[in-house]
Amino acid sequence: MTTPNLKKKYLKFIKKQEISGELFHNKLIQLNKFFLPFCDKLFNLYKSKKRPFLLGLSGAQGSGKSTISQILKIIFHFRYNLNVVCFSIDDFYKTGSERKKMSKSIHPLFMTRGVPGTHDCKLLYKIIKILLNKKFNTIKIPKFDKSIDDRLSTKYWQKIKKKPDIIIFEGWCVGAKPQQSKELKKPINILEKFEDTKLTWRKKVNNEMKTDYKKIYKLLDKKIYLKVPNFKYVLKWRLLQEKKLRLKSKKKAMNNKQIRRFIMFYERTTKNMAKDYKNNDAIVFIDKLHKIKSIKF
Repeated sequence: MTTPNLKKKYLKFIKKQEISGELFHNKLIQLNKFFLPFCDKLFNLYKSKKRPFLLGLSGAQGSGKSTISQILKIIFHFRYNLNVVCFSIDDFYKTGSERKKMSKSIHPLFMTRGVPGTHDCKLLYKIIKILLNKKFNTIKIPKFDKSIDDRLSTKYWQKIKKKPDIIIFEGWCVGAKPQQSKELKKPINILEKFEDTKLTWRKKVNNEMKTDYKKIYKLLDKKIYLKVPNFKYVLKWRLLQEKKLRLKSKKKAMNNKQIRRFIMFYERTTKNMAKDYKNNDAIVFIDKLHKIKSIKF
């Protein structure tokens, strides 16, 4: 049963996510038919653990990872009285100066944030281990500002004072697996074809998934994957994300041409994850209207 506080908080949050011409459909149906039963199952899994429960949530750009993470947080708090910590792999991007060094020493494409290799995996692993530790101490989680393409100073970081019951770790490449070497040879788009002619960039990205990222993903208790209809919706919904940013913030946003190029950096891993989507613990199927169609657990 939905409590009044849960329903109120959920609807208030959804309203904040809406923009003119892009409204959420069947809000309460989505809550009662999908989110609540899904959280009931996750809660039962959490109860079997004697430490914080780490959920990994992945999906293509614009699929709804951040929104769904916050909805799960609301339900866990108001339905089960749990303390939930949410954070994104995006907040662990390396600083602009660190990526600049990579762009000079390895390949120019590493100046652009996003792909495996552009995250501070040592810091990410350290923070997750602290959050999972029974002897929890106050900790700060980084904040990355995409409008300035850099990490914010520590005074803006998310401060976690209370030991979490559930940790929701979301990100487009959470749980991503490397490809076989032979799969890297054929370029997947014009970015790879003309700007990574020697395969240096994609080989480095692929190797990163075999080491530091794999070590982090082994910590996950369960993996949730948001399955979109096909790749064309990644661009469509990423354009919508940037539209929201322009309407709700005075901060700098990318134009459509920049977004189309930006998506190319993610395309290979995004498509590989979509191909491998069945190897997740839970799959949330998203329809063309950006609504949940079904959840397979």
